[in-house]
Amino acid sequence: MTTKTPAPRPTQLIPLPTTAARITTITGATLTIISTFLAWTWTTAFPGNLTVNGYPGGLQTITLTGALLTLAFALAKHHTPGLRWLTPAGSTAPTLLLALGTFATTWYTLGAITTDLGGLAHLEPGGWIAALTTLITLTGTLALPADQPYDDADGTNPPTPWRRFRHTLTTGRPPRPQPLPRWAEILVIAAAYALGLALFTYGIDTEYGELFVGYLLLTLAGLTALTRAGLTTRLSNLTTKHRNITLTAAFIAAACFPLTQTNDAYTNLATSILIFATVALGLNVVVGLAGLLDLGYVAFLGVGAYAAALVSGSPESAIGVHFPFWAAVLTGIGAALVFGIVIGAPTLRLRGDYLAIVTLGFGEIFRITMVNLNGKTGPDITNGAMGIPNIPELEILGFNFGENHDILGATIGRFGNYYLLMLLATLFVVLVFRRAAESRIGRAWVAIREDETAATAMGINAFRLKLLAFALGASLAGLAGTVQAHVITTATPDQYQFAGTVPPNSAFLLAAVILGGMGTISGPVIGAALLYLIPNKMDFMADYQLLLFGVALILLMRFRPEGLVADRRKQLEFHETDQLAVPEPRLPDSTVGITKAEA
Repeated sequence: MTTKTPAPRPTQLIPLPTTAARITTITGATLTIISTFLAWTWTTAFPGNLTVNGYPGGLQTITLTGALLTLAFALAKHHTPGLRWLTPAGSTAPTLLLALGTFATTWYTLGAITTDLGGLAHLEPGGWIAALTTLITLTGTLALPADQPYDDADGTNPPTPWRRFRHTLTTGRPPRPQPLPRWAEILVIAAAYALGLALFTYGIDTEYGELFVGYLLLTLAGLTALTRAGLTTRLSNLTTKHRNITLTAAFIAAACFPLTQTNDAYTNLATSILIFATVALGLNVVVGLAGLLDLGYVAFLGVGAYAAALVSGSPESAIGVHFPFWAAVLTGIGAALVFGIVIGAPTLRLRGDYLAIVTLGFGEIFRITMVNLNGKTGPDITNGAMGIPNIPELEILGFNFGENHDILGATIGRFGNYYLLMLLATLFVVLVFRRAAESRIGRAWVAIREDETAATAMGINAFRLKLLAFALGASLAGLAGTVQAHVITTATPDQYQFAGTVPPNSAFLLAAVILGGMGTISGPVIGAALLYLIPNKMDFMADYQLLLFGVALILLMRFRPEGLVADRRKQLEFHETDQLAVPEPRLPDSTVGITKAEA
């Protein structure tokens, strides 16, 4: 009787032995760290001064950070004391992702040097060493065994390299629960938001586009690696457990941002991001909770801005009144609320594409109306295309927002003052959204979003609740509009279009909600920050912004259709799970030893 030699297990089909792969990864990451202390180019024409031996500069710091993180996760694979907490769900996938991010950042830097300066001759030996060592590190991580063995029952169908690569990135063991004392959990939440503040500050303070691209590449790889390692799952569990503490920590971290800035231009950018994020949260009520596709939502931002501009004492205002700020805020909110009800009442009986077309028409009608109210083609109310300029600075309880103020030893400029004011408005919108989403009305909105016919059959008044969502979303946009009018000191029609290269506009607002994650709080904020920050930092690629934006959306819909931050419902909707799988029947003991086909 001859015996057949068993086929090799697919998990054994790796390009390098496991020990050699680990040694290669650790050695490559270490040499990459050393390469960042060498000169990558001989001329200072490339920004960041990569000509110095002895310490990294510019994009070299991005490569250094990526190499250090790769080395830390590679050592965690060996259960190194002090690093085991990094990999509760496995270390191979995060190590591979960080190696990819470091490789992409380094090779992008060398490619940018070659392109900007005109040839490979401008690279110093340090650049060539960095290119080689990052490639060695990536090769080693590709050969590391997956956190979960490749599941192939008989071994006759070995995985291709691409299938094995996907398996490594998409599988991992469930994170092991690790209870912590309450004080330690609070400390972890505070540390996470402090790290988030540091990342955001570094990104917004980047002085040139090449550095921002490198930062973006490594940040994307790093955050994905933390997710695959299981750390974000643990953090999410902690933030869910301590919601009020989480909200407080997030507010404190955001309030500390102006204290880190010496350039008021970056604070102005952060203020614009907050305005954009607040409006996106309001749209999230309409789209994310109630499921109403609104393509003219930016018009409600314009209603609030124009209402505040008319009553805030501008010399160009046709009304000629000067309300205090609280009255101007109520005026903007009230005007947006009225417009929301007036527009929503006759149109919300429509669904889907028809509702989208009607709201798109409303947005364009608003913009054209503001242009025509110029005293020639209509009443002289909005000053036409010139808008309402010279809106005076706010002054609340003797605090003038247009002047510099010293807070905790740091000087806060004009935009820092408005940033803190807008942060309070954002906090208010977050609280309103959170309470609305967790209420009985919020659950009814979700039911309407999932299936309006079924919700109506269960006794939900769909029209009334949809109108309520429309009015609430419009009011939140009006609130943001009142602050925006005082920040930019003018209100013009061209600021409130359906589409354009500069947000906020309706298309970018909708993209921010979908990109970040519909129905969540942090999702639209992150989406709005990315969509506002990237075009401002990558102005050297202005001719290709919309093309890159479209490519990014296609990739997102392919690999993460639920958004960057998704709730449990969306994850179950867009990804296959085994929750509804029917288990195979257990064979009786008498059939043990026969094949499944014979059974």
